[in-house]
Amino acid sequence: MCGFVYFKGKDIEEAAVEKALAKLDHRGPDSTRITSKGESYLGFKRLAIMDLSSEGNQPFESKDHLIACNGEIYNFKALKKKYAFNYQSNSDCEVILPIIEKGDVKTLASELDGEYALVYIDKNSQEVFAVRDPMGIRPLFYGYSSSGEICFASEAKALLELCRDVTPFPPGHYYAGGEFISFKDLSIVESYSNDTLDEVCSKIRVKLEEAVKKRMDSDAPVGFLLSGGLDSSLVCAIAQKHSKTPIKTFAIGMSEDAIDLKYAKEVADHIGSDHTEVIITKDDVLGALRDVIYHLETWDITTTRASVGMYLVCKYIKEETDIKVLMTGEVSDEIFGYKYTDFAPSAEEFQKEAAKRVEELYVYDVLRADRCISAHSLEARVPFSDTDFVSYVMSVDPKLKMNSYGHGKYLLRKAFEGDYLPLSILFREKAAFSDAVGHSLVDYIKAYAEELYTDREFKEGVLKYDYGTPFTKESLMFRDIFEGFYPGCAKWIKDFWMPNKEWENCDVLDPSARVLPNYGASGA
Repeated sequence: MCGFVYFKGKDIEEAAVEKALAKLDHRGPDSTRITSKGESYLGFKRLAIMDLSSEGNQPFESKDHLIACNGEIYNFKALKKKYAFNYQSNSDCEVILPIIEKGDVKTLASELDGEYALVYIDKNSQEVFAVRDPMGIRPLFYGYSSSGEICFASEAKALLELCRDVTPFPPGHYYAGGEFISFKDLSIVESYSNDTLDEVCSKIRVKLEEAVKKRMDSDAPVGFLLSGGLDSSLVCAIAQKHSKTPIKTFAIGMSEDAIDLKYAKEVADHIGSDHTEVIITKDDVLGALRDVIYHLETWDITTTRASVGMYLVCKYIKEETDIKVLMTGEVSDEIFGYKYTDFAPSAEEFQKEAAKRVEELYVYDVLRADRCISAHSLEARVPFSDTDFVSYVMSVDPKLKMNSYGHGKYLLRKAFEGDYLPLSILFREKAAFSDAVGHSLVDYIKAYAEELYTDREFKEGVLKYDYGTPFTKESLMFRDIFEGFYPGCAKWIKDFWMPNKEWENCDVLDPSARVLPNYGASGA
């Protein structure tokens, strides 16, 4: 991960920019640089991943432009062949310069294949432009200075002291001429594919393999988060297939009731990875809550719960290894279905739910993946978010994606039948990550919240919030912590990430899959 800030305003001084940029220290400890042009400041915190030398330090500058990009451009080698330029580094992000020199922001958005958030300044006009990848894997926020100038930063916390109206930048959009313009909306499907079941599965396999392979390109060491569930296990199996040496995998579990550790080890043994288990305790979980919410910039129950285990395993990886890049399994649930989508009343409703989740994912699971990892100066790469892969899966007839096979995500499972994974893993029941780390993880958090508030304090506490109103003591605790860091900023998050309450069996008061009647053997 890297981090950047862009500020413009007559009353903004470099010392204030330095202070704002320092709030992103965790995102980029390898170098710091602030460049000023007129009333504009562009500051960058680098985590060196491609071209580890100082030649890859940002912002990059040409005669007419100044750019900062937090991201990985996976097609940069092809773009460098297409766009001749006096390249000064082997960084993937430098290729942005010749594209904007010869085209414009619309051209840039159409050319890039990757996970990125970027800003650039036209040095002649002093106009600023910004772009964010279609799934919003890389974070980006904007706000307005006291003089009304738009400003940008990788995390909201870097804008708060100097800006008003701080808001998430919409994924799949670019900013130009004072407008936010959509260039790719992955939630919209113009027409469904006519592919047969076998053709769909074949394309899923090919496209996911390619998504993993392109994300293995790194000058810094790469590791893999392995829960033992279907999604992370497939990412690891594909990566190991295309690696000449054992990949490094990491699993995490509670000391007393870890569920996923045994499945992760089964996968690791099958693919031959160099595997590490990280064991955590009640004290670790409760001790991490405030830091997790500070880094997440959220009050959502599901996101916070699921982030604790990820935050702690990333903490271990940072402290005990030289790994700087982590591959993860996020985004699969939203496009293939989750436990609660088994109750979708029709294919049309299934597709509407998938579209809603894809559209909003950048403030839930995608946010979790970025922040838990970047908090420890590591970079997340998310193969299931690949634009080509998501576009195709969303275009598959939802009748084929409905769970009419006795197994959720059947298309994904069938696509990888063979020697990728043991059948016991390939067709294992889904378990939510926060539950699979150990049911005690969530139980400890809920019990802690119960002790924190009396019933009267809870009833009075929820009255403070008329947006995203807490409805349990746990959700009130998360919200109170959030407001302590980010008062009045609740609207960064759209709502609680919960099953669709309009569907049968889904009107529940807890987001855990454990409360659904089809949880079955998920936690066994």
